[in-house]
Amino acid sequence: MLLIEYPKCSTCQKAKKWLEEHQVSFEDRHIVEQRPTEEELKDWIKRSGYPVKRFFNTSGMKYRELELKDKLPQMSEEEQIRLLATDGMLVKRPLVIGEQILVGFREKEWTEKLL
Repeated sequence: MLLIEYPKCSTCQKAKKWLEEHQVSFEDRHIVEQRPTEEELKDWIKRSGYPVKRFFNTSGMKYRELELKDKLPQMSEEEQIRLLATDGMLVKRPLVIGEQILVGFREKEWTEKLL
């Protein structure tokens, strides 16, 4: 299982601690140093069943700075994925990539799907 995270993110820290406490083995990947590629994002979005918008870090500074709340509805799915691949800070984190694709940390959901 792969945990894609930003180490300074408090939610990512909580998620990582949760995985360790529940003895779930994982590899981690720094989302800025090794940002997701377009191909990875396409695969994850398809496998997750979530809409592309779910993969955007809507509370991030970069999201607000680029005024994406207003721009995303006019963009195609392809354009949105291409944009996500340009900057790891645009991607909602943490991401769990394994049999399940989990976006963001929701303890109840992680308990149901990972334990």
